[in-house]
Amino acid sequence: MLNRFQTRKQKILEQLTVPDEEYQDLSPKGSVDAPIRALIGDLNVLDGLVTTSSCSGRISVFLEGRKADPTEATPQDESPAGPGGKGGGGQWLYISHDPIATSPDESPDYMKAFGLVKGGSGVGSVNSTCRYIHLKFEPMILHILTASLQDCQSVLNAALGAGFRESGAVSLAPSKSGEINSMVAVRSTGYSFDSIIGYHDSSGQNIALVDGSYLQTLVHIANERFQINTERIARFRAAVLQQYQPQQTERSRGAISEWEDPEARKARKRAEGLARQQALKIQTESNNASIFSASTPDA
Repeated sequence: MLNRFQTRKQKILEQLTVPDEEYQDLSPKGSVDAPIRALIGDLNVLDGLVTTSSCSGRISVFLEGRKADPTEATPQDESPAGPGGKGGGGQWLYISHDPIATSPDESPDYMKAFGLVKGGSGVGSVNSTCRYIHLKFEPMILHILTASLQDCQSVLNAALGAGFRESGAVSLAPSKSGEINSMVAVRSTGYSFDSIIGYHDSSGQNIALVDGSYLQTLVHIANERFQINTERIARFRAAVLQQYQPQQTERSRGAISEWEDPEARKARKRAEGLARQQALKIQTESNNASIFSASTPDA
């Protein structure tokens, strides 16, 4: 079973080494999110773990797909949108995997950034088949394939302890061949949000249902949620690496600094320097004592 896991892990790692311009996955962006690459690198060098899919967290504006209209026949080459508006020609109008930059000196034009136009008398055209526009914040979600139930439990404990309270494990029962493909989904929905900010009208325009001030408030909230997300990711990474520390490779140790807080790194470097000085002092005193003992004649 370990051989099967290693084979799968090797294939996944080969895919992750493909250059960005050639790599493609099923996410809207089509590649691994930059804010989570260091974490994925840390996890994938550990025996018994390999990441299979991920999203570092994002703020997005999404236009729902076309809904089923009982009064009209649906074209054969087009299926209606499912729950949440996915499918049916749904469209991402905006996606960011980082907090949205704001400036105190100028008021950002979020209407333009999100592809909206101010509403007017046409607001009354909203109906049951209307395609709404959502502004969302979604925290990190990460799927990790594990080689054993023990690995699965270790990762799950780290996720729950870091604040990803909706995390869970699947595929825990062995298959007919005896193989276990235990998978941990690291996630938390407690601080996500979804707000309707507009709709798509019959003329093809995306009409805002809120004003610029309300959009600015939502962006501010999303940026705060990004900070929570970053803190939980750091706690999760630290908890996993602590459990796997004995087998951690030099590559993994080198990656720690990418996520380390500058003040924490400064304190750690100071402590390491003091420890080296103390060790050198002890070694010097020990050497001097040995020389003194060797040069002193027996009584």
